[in-house]
Amino acid sequence: MKLPVPARRIVYRWGFRVLRVVWMISRPQIEGVKCVITDGDKVLLVRHTYGRHRWDLPGGRIERQESPLAAAGREMHEELGLVEVAWAALGQLRVTVDRRRDTLHLFGAELRAPAIAIDRGELAAVRWFPRTELPGDLAPHVRTILDVGANGR
Repeated sequence: MKLPVPARRIVYRWGFRVLRVVWMISRPQIEGVKCVITDGDKVLLVRHTYGRHRWDLPGGRIERQESPLAAAGREMHEELGLVEVAWAALGQLRVTVDRRRDTLHLFGAELRAPAIAIDRGELAAVRWFPRTELPGDLAPHVRTILDVGANGR
């Protein structure tokens, strides 16, 4: 049974705050995925209900014993309701965020007018942006990842 959306948002917000403290102390190495979803010249960006509320690419952490490709599929299904997407590997990016040392596995997919069902507990907003008109309040590394995606496909 899923918690109601307001309760899930509280869990995400407080859980993220606790994790930031843990990351400050432990400086973990984490593997995750970021997905570049495009429709023509537009790219899909999300705002999470936790963290700094900047526009970001959808993605998440790779679970134990999970491949990066499987994580991309799972995360996009959980966050956006996307299924059976043909993901193309775009490479990796090593970054430091909140004292975490992340290895981001990058994937991309070109989708034409996809039906999106967002997880309102985790995502506050989802929006398509033309690549030439990205918002000013982007999360770290979004532009770098979009450049990798543009050059990788």
